[in-house]
Amino acid sequence: MHVFPQLRKLEEKYAGELAVVGVHSAKFNAEKATDGVRRAILRYEIEHPVINDADFMVWQQYACRAWPTLMFISPSGKVIGKHEGEFPIEALDNVLSEMIGEFDETGEMDRKPLSFRLESELEWERPLSFPGKVLASDHGLFISDSNHNRIVWTGLNGDVKAVIGNGERGLKDGNASEAAFHDPQGAALDWPRLYVADTKNHAIRMIDLESLEVRTIAGTGEQSVGRHAGGNGRFVSLASPWDVVKVENILYIAMAGFHQLWKLDLDSRDLRPHAGNGRERIIDGPLQHAELAQPSGIVSDGETIYFADSETSSVRSASVSPMGSVNTLVGEGLFTFGDVDGIGDDVRLQHPIGLDLYDGSLWIVDSYNNKIKSLDPASRLCRTAVGSGNVGSADGSAEQAEFYEPGGVSAYDGKLYIADTNNHAIRVADFESRRVTTLQIRGD
Repeated sequence: MHVFPQLRKLEEKYAGELAVVGVHSAKFNAEKATDGVRRAILRYEIEHPVINDADFMVWQQYACRAWPTLMFISPSGKVIGKHEGEFPIEALDNVLSEMIGEFDETGEMDRKPLSFRLESELEWERPLSFPGKVLASDHGLFISDSNHNRIVWTGLNGDVKAVIGNGERGLKDGNASEAAFHDPQGAALDWPRLYVADTKNHAIRMIDLESLEVRTIAGTGEQSVGRHAGGNGRFVSLASPWDVVKVENILYIAMAGFHQLWKLDLDSRDLRPHAGNGRERIIDGPLQHAELAQPSGIVSDGETIYFADSETSSVRSASVSPMGSVNTLVGEGLFTFGDVDGIGDDVRLQHPIGLDLYDGSLWIVDSYNNKIKSLDPASRLCRTAVGSGNVGSADGSAEQAEFYEPGGVSAYDGKLYIADTNNHAIRVADFESRRVTTLQIRGD
């Protein structure tokens, strides 16, 4: 998913020459269902055919070893190249240009248009589209309406106060109706400023909630493929920032594409890694030597940062102090996942992608298990709080409620507000009644 924006640019540039076929070879059990793959195609706005390789048949036939792997096929159907891992777009652009030139010379290039129907043509307009995160506060809800490329600000009752973003994919500053985002995710509130992880723009944006003006404060708009040491935030290329949290004058960023946590000094605009050496694994230890795997949710109590480390199905902590360390609360490894409540090493999650801290507990979006779980950071006791685990959209008791790959959670005033991503909805779980309802968005 981190390479889709670059791939889309190449598909558009070489529309007459390049045919892309995606092969989805699922790591997690929850990713094998064809309906889930279809929704991922819609969520990531994929406009090429995708094979659900649930049994790894294509993966094995092409001797793949890594996600992602690019296989280059000639017009006559022969494998002529292979690339493992992410890529700089300029290098791949040059390779494609040379290949096209060679096949034009041999007469093999076929520019006859391909015809197929997009999944998006079967969809209908909704108030929200794949909302990734939600932030609840005494100023209301701030919903990352991710596939509508905007932030929707509502009251706690769902009445819309403002919509920030024109709905088009892009990176543009300005007022609420002019500004453009691309798949915004997590946000942090420091009234009247709202900081937003603008994920596919690889940027951090700031919204002044009094004037509704949007400004880019970090990121160039281009994705960095290699690791970056940092510098002035406006000149540093980022990689899929997924969530943010503010501690004093520092904005901490879950930098999913780099497998790191970063920090942005809001006074000096200095931006650099805080935790993780960039390798994708689960290794605890001193901040700069620890290894993370796609951190996608982040929260803090002021001294400790807690984050959902999605690819290792874990919840981990990192000290705010630069002399501190990274420690794992629950989770074992890249290929160790499941749905098991318990204590510490016995716990199994499946691709958690968000979390919040409330009343001494961490509330975890166990996304691929379709549940919200609670975790005591001290005892490491983890147990299911909301959700039956079944895929669906049913309201009702905490034990019977159904979700579909929720992505974000925010606790406020005795309630959990849940971004139920694949259901295009915000769900509300009441602590006292232990019931789940669907929030009605009105006035959009």
